[in-house]
Amino acid sequence: MLPEFEICCSLFNKYDIVLNREKYDLLSLYAELLVDWNNKINLTAITAPEEILVKHFLDSILVLKYFDIPENSSLIDVGTGAGFPSVPIKIFRPDIKLTLLDSLAKRIGFLENLCSNLNICANFVHGRAEDIARQSAFREQFDISCARAVAGLPVLSEFCIPFVKQGGTFISMKGQNEDIEPAKNAVALLGGTVSDVYDYNLEVDARRIIIIKKISQTSTKYPRNSAQIKKKSL
Repeated sequence: MLPEFEICCSLFNKYDIVLNREKYDLLSLYAELLVDWNNKINLTAITAPEEILVKHFLDSILVLKYFDIPENSSLIDVGTGAGFPSVPIKIFRPDIKLTLLDSLAKRIGFLENLCSNLNICANFVHGRAEDIARQSAFREQFDISCARAVAGLPVLSEFCIPFVKQGGTFISMKGQNEDIEPAKNAVALLGGTVSDVYDYNLEVDARRIIIIKKISQTSTKYPRNSAQIKKKSL
């Protein structure tokens, strides 16, 4: 499904990432399953092999270049959709304890099938982030939360920071047009602080990774319900 192994290796080498045959085979199977399931449920608008490779797989794995995830970290991917960025990260870092959260049951079904086929161990949670984050089994239970979503950073922060332990990290993947300044108040209210911002080019796309450290507990006021979040961001 993906371009030939040597072509993929050359692309990854350009970004200082080593791709071996085992990981290539897993990513290729991932691409096949993604396109196959996409005919049944809406998972992605990106279906060309070269675009899957760059815009889904490489984009996800580049997180590991800009943030050193400690060994055996627990990670929750909030609104994971078709498994990005966390499943490609898990392929490269099998030690990570992965939880996949999505609000659509059909996407969870895809993820369960995907991880079974890739022999990946993960936990699957069906629900809305603002509801799940209030449950004691998930609230402030993770070393890392991550999201690659179109919502603005203030909204994403309210969805994601409550899952993170004090001392942990929220990783947000955005475009370079994301204005961070308006989000700093929301991040502070939720117990975090913006620690690092990395800008880079993913072939022709300008990308940004925002690292937010959790420095104090999140107030029980947050996250608010979906109607409040939609009405006014923090």
